[in-house]
Amino acid sequence: MTIDWPPHLFLVGCGNMAGQILSRWLACGLDPARVTVLRPSGRAVADGVAVVTDYPPALPAGTLVLLGMKPYQIGAVADALAPHCRADTPMVSILAGTTLAELRARFPMVHDIVRAMPNLPVGIGQGVTALYADVRTSTDVTSQVETLIAPLGQAEWIADEAQFNAVTALSGCGPAFLFRFVDALARAAEAIGIPAEQAARMALGTVQGAASMAASASDSPAALADQVASPGGMTRKGLDMLDADDRLLRLLTDTLTAARDRGEAMARGE
Repeated sequence: MTIDWPPHLFLVGCGNMAGQILSRWLACGLDPARVTVLRPSGRAVADGVAVVTDYPPALPAGTLVLLGMKPYQIGAVADALAPHCRADTPMVSILAGTTLAELRARFPMVHDIVRAMPNLPVGIGQGVTALYADVRTSTDVTSQVETLIAPLGQAEWIADEAQFNAVTALSGCGPAFLFRFVDALARAAEAIGIPAEQAARMALGTVQGAASMAASASDSPAALADQVASPGGMTRKGLDMLDADDRLLRLLTDTLTAARDRGEAMARGE
């Protein structure tokens, strides 16, 4: 994969998500000498990547800024970073609940801003990243960002920013929900008599194989489930439990709704 990397990347924060992104980019050929990470702790990130504890006097020409700190830190970060940004400094934000309007208000000099919400599998190149930009952001920058997202996995552009929290609830939060499901599947297997360690291995392998099969199949996951379930058989009996009163659908709808609503509350500063 040939990637046209920016001349320089300036990462504000390098926590779990930003760290996964950077790790994948480095694995795909990004020169660490092109990267500077602002990290108050000063802890090293990766060989060759410069880590600073304060903002440099100026950003190198062609710098792309990635905001990867905690969303509540946006005020302090903007106060310190905005004076260093120019009109031609593209910015990508992975801050949940921080709207494009707020970013533009805090970084008035920046012309090109893209909101992105990746999920943790970006670290292995199998992530899903939701993207949003308004009409002020140039097509050159949206194309540049899409090129940067390509080695991370799937990119999904969102036409309406109002949907961003809903999409984040699905793909951004979704891995945690799936991890919880895998754990519950293993614990349920233990409850019916399978040894704990074996149940954990089998649950994870079952989910991994089924997800790979669903990704490569021409049929929908719903159709695949029905294909596995013979009339009157074990699978059908189990599906009947999940399907009764739409209990699984209602549970997941409530789960995504709670996550979405929290994103909207964060956007209101709550």
